[in-house]
Amino acid sequence: MLKAFSKENMMKFGKNLKFAFYCTTHPMDGFWDLTHEKRGSYAVANVMLFLVLVTRILMVRYLGFLFNDTYWPKENIFKYLGSILFPLLLWCVANWALTTLFDGKGKLGQIYIATVYCLIPYWVVHIPLIIISNFVTLNEADLISVVSSVTMVFCGILVLCAMMQIHEYSFGKTLLFMVGTVLGICIIIFLLLIFFSMVSQGVGYFVSIYREIKFRI
Repeated sequence: MLKAFSKENMMKFGKNLKFAFYCTTHPMDGFWDLTHEKRGSYAVANVMLFLVLVTRILMVRYLGFLFNDTYWPKENIFKYLGSILFPLLLWCVANWALTTLFDGKGKLGQIYIATVYCLIPYWVVHIPLIIISNFVTLNEADLISVVSSVTMVFCGILVLCAMMQIHEYSFGKTLLFMVGTVLGICIIIFLLLIFFSMVSQGVGYFVSIYREIKFRI
């Protein structure tokens, strides 16, 4: 365990962390290097994802009252964690499955790393916004909303650049397959709902048989 925190590994982690931020400021070059120079890091991606999750929880708990109408004691923290982890998982799987069928060059791990790197602006911007939101007036509230919306749009643009470079697609083809990925996510959710519905009905059927037998005995 101590070996994981050796000076060499920490320097490597720092270098990979710097590269992750480079991808957000130079997306075309950065995501190209991520794929072709093998510069992506699962460790850095996991840390970035953790920061995104922490930011999401902090927004629910500490965002100013002008923007936040949630009652913290009754909130389920796993609901907010799942609202990020589940769509991220579906995005990676659906995008990989779809692009693999149409000569996409990206691997599942590369899609995950690149997508998480694209979320860096989310926590970089929103953590200061959480603090600022507690001091702004009603007239200044719109500015917070605009900055938040622009940040999310920027994250979407980064995802577009990442998928374009990873799969070596043109802009139009990348946009088309991103829409296809969203449709793929909808199909996966639909199939999951059918699966769990069938499982629920099957379990209910056997439970009813068990109760019937127990009643007769």
